[in-house]
Amino acid sequence: MRWYWIDRFQEFESGRRARAVKNVSLSEDHLHDHFPGRPVMPASLIVEGCAQAGGILVGEHLAFQGNMILAKVPKATFHFEAVPGDTLTYDLTLEHLSRDGALVSATCRVGDRLLAELELFFANVMEGDRARRLFTPRELLGMMRLLGVYNVGRAADGTRLLPPKLPLDE
Repeated sequence: MRWYWIDRFQEFESGRRARAVKNVSLSEDHLHDHFPGRPVMPASLIVEGCAQAGGILVGEHLAFQGNMILAKVPKATFHFEAVPGDTLTYDLTLEHLSRDGALVSATCRVGDRLLAELELFFANVMEGDRARRLFTPRELLGMMRLLGVYNVGRAADGTRLLPPKLPLDE
């Protein structure tokens, strides 16, 4: 089973930045055990939500070539806890991108309140000359459609972001 820790994208600028949201709902199973009688969204899942949104920002800009995975979280500062009823807004900026990896800075807010500040390092996991994939390009494209990237996305030149044409065998 795959878990999504973002609900949709509100903004997406190819190769630059993105904004995604996650609604914290009491119906989520993990909140019933963390913590009994005082449910809070685990910080690790907030990091994962930022990583998913950042990974999509990086992957889209690379046209789904390679296999970028979250390799390191050099910075993660949390200022308060997220609780059911909160809407988390993830703002991500692509700071650096190379063939070997990417650095993304992120903030998470609840309304106007700064909940978290993060730095996320993605590494391109390669196996020989060929990428070892966790997701196929078609799966990533489907995820981007589901999360509304193409509804709000803009290419680097400001035009509407369009899904890439994928070969039939991928």
